[in-house]
Amino acid sequence: MENYNTKLESYLDKTFYPLLPPQTQAFLRELAPKLRLTFQEFRQFTEIARDLQMWGEAPFEEWYEGQAGAQEQEAAHKAHVRRQITEAYTRLKNKAKDYQAPAMTRPKKREKGKIVLKQSDKEVFGMCPVASPKTVCCNLKTIDAVENCVFGCSYCTIQTFYHQETVFDAQLGEKLEALRLDPDKRYHIGTGQSSDSLVWGNRHGNLDALMAFARKNPNVLLEFKTKSDNIGYFLENDIPPNIVCSWSLNPQTIVENEEHFTASLPQRIKAARAVADRGIKVSFHFHPIIYYNNWREEYTAIAAGLLEGFAPEEVLFVSFGSVTFIKPVLRQIRRSGLPTKITQMELVKDPHGKLTYPDAVKIEKFRAMYAAFAPWQGKVFFYLCMEKAALWKESLGFVFESNDDFEREMLRHCFAKIYP
Repeated sequence: MENYNTKLESYLDKTFYPLLPPQTQAFLRELAPKLRLTFQEFRQFTEIARDLQMWGEAPFEEWYEGQAGAQEQEAAHKAHVRRQITEAYTRLKNKAKDYQAPAMTRPKKREKGKIVLKQSDKEVFGMCPVASPKTVCCNLKTIDAVENCVFGCSYCTIQTFYHQETVFDAQLGEKLEALRLDPDKRYHIGTGQSSDSLVWGNRHGNLDALMAFARKNPNVLLEFKTKSDNIGYFLENDIPPNIVCSWSLNPQTIVENEEHFTASLPQRIKAARAVADRGIKVSFHFHPIIYYNNWREEYTAIAAGLLEGFAPEEVLFVSFGSVTFIKPVLRQIRRSGLPTKITQMELVKDPHGKLTYPDAVKIEKFRAMYAAFAPWQGKVFFYLCMEKAALWKESLGFVFESNDDFEREMLRHCFAKIYP
């Protein structure tokens, strides 16, 4: 036992143990020798404890007693108990989330660090970081005008890459002016990969620089993707026709529990309507569509509202996507310890080795949403983001032969509306 306890001491700081409540720590220190947990098993138990804490479930020690009871006292049952605990956790993780019981507690503020203007040699123009031949992709190009985000969405990958500062590029205008694009080629360029596109407004003249770039390059569809309602610049200024403002939409249930400090769903839709009233094209992204008890009713209700509130001529595209994690993001979510159910999901590997929903869950979600938008089919461009060809066929009933075909058809549709 003394040797085991020595080994256990070496385990602690290599797991989520230091981040757990004192009573859970004490319980695990007592439990580990009883079950003779290996390092991997102890690490898994601390992850379970951390997830239960974040999901708003009973503390690990209470939950464990409900699953294992007194069986751990018998040596013959120890392996069975270890298996029983992991299986119970898997069942809980894989079932549809319930945001009603218990209610999640919102964080009070987001630690975003300083907001700075910096000289930088970094390139601002590049390919979408998730573009890949392994999935059907639109060949999106990106402009990183700002690095880091003021919002605190629980599933966001930005939290992994930018921590201490929010950085504006002091040479954005000059870098955009220096870009040389093929005038005979059309481009779809997004500005929302490293930050929210609109939340900062025109701070440090970033929107002025981007509008000048769009005017200079009428063959570019320049997209501003947002979860904000900060649209004052677009209502007060002359906006080039090759601009599209797009909103990432989730039901208010998800906004309140997982998209912290963002505009509410009604605020986002109201902002989109105001922008469309100015003659600026809009688009909508349902990415990620999150699987929970009332997902179908609440997501399709958004679709119904958009069908009623917007004409298809005002909307360029609608996309569907899913929750996708890389392992560093999962570690960061657990380290932060903020209340969230976003990780309460069955995780399988996608073609890139990232973790996401199983195909069957994705197909169910995408089919439901595509059907909900039936009146817009053929009038608005619909697509899946970062999904393999088989899911397109099963969900939408069609797929593009190549990423270049996808890009070409998307831009053909969009520019036909921009320059009728």
